[in-house]
Amino acid sequence: MAEKILFLTGSLAEKQLTRVLREMAAEEFEWRVHNLGLKVAALMTAEMIKRRLDDHGDAERILVPGRCRGDLNALTQHFGIPVERGPEELMDLPRFFGKEGRAPNLDGYDVRIFAEIVDAPNLNVDGILERAAAYVADGADVIDLGCLPETPFPHLAESVNALREAGYRVSVDSMNAEELLSGGRAGADFLLSLHEENLWIADEVASTPVLIPAKPGDLDSLLRCMEQFEGRGRSYIADPILDPIHFGFTDSILRYQGLRKKHPRVEIMMGVGNITELTEADTTGINAVMMGIISELRITNILTTEVSSHCRSAVREADAARRIMYWARREKTLPKQVDSRLTALHEIKPFPYTFAEISELAAEIRDPNFRIQISDNGIHLYNRDGLLTHDDPFDFFPELGVESDGGHAFYLGVELARAQIAYQLGKRYVQDQPLCWGSALPETEKDMSRQDAPGTTKTRKSS
Repeated sequence: MAEKILFLTGSLAEKQLTRVLREMAAEEFEWRVHNLGLKVAALMTAEMIKRRLDDHGDAERILVPGRCRGDLNALTQHFGIPVERGPEELMDLPRFFGKEGRAPNLDGYDVRIFAEIVDAPNLNVDGILERAAAYVADGADVIDLGCLPETPFPHLAESVNALREAGYRVSVDSMNAEELLSGGRAGADFLLSLHEENLWIADEVASTPVLIPAKPGDLDSLLRCMEQFEGRGRSYIADPILDPIHFGFTDSILRYQGLRKKHPRVEIMMGVGNITELTEADTTGINAVMMGIISELRITNILTTEVSSHCRSAVREADAARRIMYWARREKTLPKQVDSRLTALHEIKPFPYTFAEISELAAEIRDPNFRIQISDNGIHLYNRDGLLTHDDPFDFFPELGVESDGGHAFYLGVELARAQIAYQLGKRYVQDQPLCWGSALPETEKDMSRQDAPGTTKTRKSS
């Protein structure tokens, strides 16, 4: 028997919500739309629902707008049926109900992220701990202390101890045998990197070594190291070394593939920083593609860095990419429409409303508050006085009558600039909310005091 769902809304969105539900032609549930007696659905609160909804009829579930504020658990207890938030955009209802696939659970992953503090010798212990905390918050699993050639690191052991006391797993990354020994004796979990000429270090410490070729591109050298560790029964991670583009990149990918074919179960590391750092391109896309290769080859460790300014969100991006690729591989599906964190510049569905739908909504407005939306036709600004459409925010200004109201003009300028950026790039724009840049920016809590467009009354009024 089909579930019966009551959808609560306001007068401005009622017609569009009804249309979307009809177009869904849902077979798994019956639906009814109830206008709660307010204009703007986004202004709905739990207290308002409790006061105004006298009878929910035979509904078995109540769905409220995604930006409805308040304690829905209390409403659930009050009405005796589940009360839940729907999507923030009503045009996303089909996806919410699985018509376009439910949002997947991205808790799983199988790639360990080593985040390198490349200038560790130049930081004091407190500075290292601060950087480590930021990397771990972004998704790092191991803090890699990067040593520098001909740069003393007298507080290396102290740094390892401090990181471990703080609960972090630690690796030491150096070409200097004494530094590797010092880090290992201090309790580092991993050492980067050992090769045929310094394998003796592994006999002195308990740290898990990352093995590399003695010479660039020499896979046989790496295989010999691996054979020795297999004979000793010691754990290790193998790294054939990823080379930058035009300096052996494709050949190095083939080395990883060859190693995986020869050793289907061995742990492998890939240092993706040689591509993200040494390619002037947005790292969200690079990390997505590289993590796709990593997922196919079942590589379970990566080393990443945030040295260049354009790589400042590399750890966050790697964390998102490993979760997306793991889920897509497990589900035997393409890594598309899984999660939006790697689409920082462009979005798959940037314009949820058509110009015709926006025009229809604009015709219903009876108050002076400005609403701003975008479609593939441009930027749209409207209130009771009519609908304006332009590509450039400057074109709106002469028609708004806000020359004498600096605060109002400033607000509209900010919002129209955001709308222009979203329109030009193909991003979602919601009035009174910052644009979403995915993993390119740290996640922040959504400000639930902001209202949704269309229909927000937080906007300033026309004169």
